[in-house]
Order: sequence, then C-alpha cells, then structure tokens
Amino acid sequence: MKTLTCVVIGAGYAGIHAMNEIRKSLQRKEGSQSVRFVLIDKNKYHFRKVKLFKPAVTDEEIRVPLSQLFPEGITLIQGTVTEIITSAKKIQLTDAAGDSQNLDYDILVVAAGSIVRRPEPSAGGQPLGNLDDALKIREIWLANLRKAAVERDPQERKRLLTIAVAGAGISGIETAAELAYYVREEARKLDIETNEIDIRLYNAHDRLFTDGPDGVSRKLDHFLRDCGVKVVHANRVLQETAGIVYLSDGEKLPAGLCVWTLGLTPSPALEQFGLSVTSDGYVKVDASYRVQAAPGVYSIGDCAKVIDPLNGRSDGMTCKEAIPQAGRLAKVIAADLAGKPAPVHTSYMDSFSIGLGPDKGLTWVRKWGIDFIITGKMGYRIKLFTWNLASTIK
Repeated sequence: MKTLTCVVIGAGYAGIHAMNEIRKSLQRKEGSQSVRFVLIDKNKYHFRKVKLFKPAVTDEEIRVPLSQLFPEGITLIQGTVTEIITSAKKIQLTDAAGDSQNLDYDILVVAAGSIVRRPEPSAGGQPLGNLDDALKIREIWLANLRKAAVERDPQERKRLLTIAVAGAGISGIETAAELAYYVREEARKLDIETNEIDIRLYNAHDRLFTDGPDGVSRKLDHFLRDCGVKVVHANRVLQETAGIVYLSDGEKLPAGLCVWTLGLTPSPALEQFGLSVTSDGYVKVDASYRVQAAPGVYSIGDCAKVIDPLNGRSDGMTCKEAIPQAGRLAKVIAADLAGKPAPVHTSYMDSFSIGLGPDKGLTWVRKWGIDFIITGKMGYRIKLFTWNLASTIK
C-alpha cells in the first residue's frame, strides 16, 4: 500500500493545529494507511503573533521551536514555497540554504497565515508588525524615558513622555494597555512621576470593539482609562514627522513615539502559489475548506476565505477560529479519503478575550442571545488560556 504524503504549509496557529488534528485523525484507526507528515515554514519556530506586543514592553520570548512542538513523527522543512503545481500534486520550494526542492503530496493544507499591515514609509512612526519592530519600540520608549529624566525643557520632556498608538483594534488596545503599565513601571525607577506619562489610543470609529455590543465598548473605555490610556474616538493618525503626530481632526500632537497597529492581511506569499484567490487576497475554498480546482488541496486560517454556508458569515482572522477549523478539517480529509460525505464549516460562537495589561483582561461571550462579560484577573486568565491553547502550550 502506498504511503500518503500530507504536507502543511505554515506553522502559525492554523498550521500547527491542522498538523496535530490530521495526525490524530489519520492514525486513529488500526490498520489505516501509512502517512508521511511534512510541515514547511520559513522559520524554525512557531511565532506567537497574538503576543507581538510583549517584546515591545518586556523580554518575553514569543518564539517556540518547532522541534519542541513536534519532537517526533513529522518532517520539518525550513523553507519558502515558491509554487504549487496542482496538476502534478507537487510543491516547489526554496530551502534555508537557498537550494530549490520539489516535494510531491497527496494531501496539502495551505495555512500560510497573515502579516500585519504596515503604513507607507512616508507615514513615519514605528509599525508593530514583526519581532524586530517590537524590539525597536521598546528601545525607543526606554531611551525616551532616560532622556526625559534629565530634560530641562518642559515641552520637550512632555513630548518624550507621550506615546500615540494608531489603530484601536484588539492589537492596538492590548498594546496601549501594556505600554501604559510597563512605561510607568520604568518611569518610577527614574523618579519620573507616573502622571506625566501620556499614552493615547486613536480610534477611527465612534467606539471600541465594533464586533461586539455597546456594553463591552463602554467597559473597555473604562478599563483603559483606569490603566492610564486616553482613548480618542473618531480620530485617526495621518502621519508622524519629526516628533509631531498629525491627526485627522487637524490637531498636531508632539510625541516621542507613534506606534502603528493596523490589523492583518493575508500572506502575500499566496500570490505565487498559483491558487485561486479572492480580490482581497484570500484563498477561495468551499464549505469544507477544499481549494477550488485543486484536488487534495485544502486551506484554513487567516489566509482562507472561510464562509458559513448557512448564514454567509466570514470567519475572522483569529486563532480562536483557526483551532475549530483545524479540527473540522481533519474530519473532512478523513471523509474525503474514505469517499464519505464530509462535514461543512459552521461559525464559531461570538466571543473575544482582550488583554488589558498584566493580570487584567476582558472576555465577552454571546450565548443563547445573552452577553456574558468577565473582567479582571479571571478575564486575564481566560485570555492566557486562549494564548497557550493557540500555541498548543500546556
């Protein structure tokens, strides 16, 4: 009996869960067909992107070696896929040494994920898009604190102690809350009064968290204010130049640091794969995650346009949605191999967990038409649990 080759492209949240779930599903039955499992990623590690703000404020490590997550039973390839030849069921890739390789597959899961949107270079400021960005942000605000501690000009001191966060999605909220806590902690060490620290979160919308009810938005406003973050609604950052932040309402804010948190967009690597994609760059899949006109190819996670066939609702780009997608995908693949009807996608329940600094968080769940809101330490523990679950950390 031929050994099947199952390849997963991408070691983000969707990719690592897909690999785990497919392995369990295909190896569960006694006497089942032998399967070779291959995981391809450009890095040797799983990057905990939802915690990207952490290296911007602390020295927390957010990279987990893939050899730690998958110590056995999986071939790990560090490389970049350059083309998927669906007619031949073959992948072309460039490995870490720069050499080209061809890899045959029987089952292929595209979980290439997403990247953080970046502003145009002319917009100035500092994006929070990757690990180097996060480390640069931490370097800037620490240096600004040291300068402010000896600065005699009150206007320049005020500028150095002001931080603008541009973009008030969940990433922006969590980044602003973490900065508010850790910048003040460091300020105390330099004998800087904490009330001099000015952290502002600029929100282009009329309220925070437009995916949820008004009550959650109001609570977030309240908790951020208590954390030391000034939320500015219906106003957005246009540009930062020479220490001045230009705002859509015409205000010019002197600031020592402007951080851009602009949300996610599907991985640009998809463009070279040769798969069918939507106008906004997502892989087109059916209700069972099968890629159009590509037998044996599936896609889930941030890079796929996953739509609930019952209500037409698209899944968001969050790890909490990638995890159930991965579990369902394993059942789809097992059904397809057996020639049986496969399950179809259903939306995950309405829920979000938002970190608001160390030991503080807010979790919202809508069930049976009722909004449940959990805050404080318990809200943070739920957030911590989801972070660890997403990265398969126990």
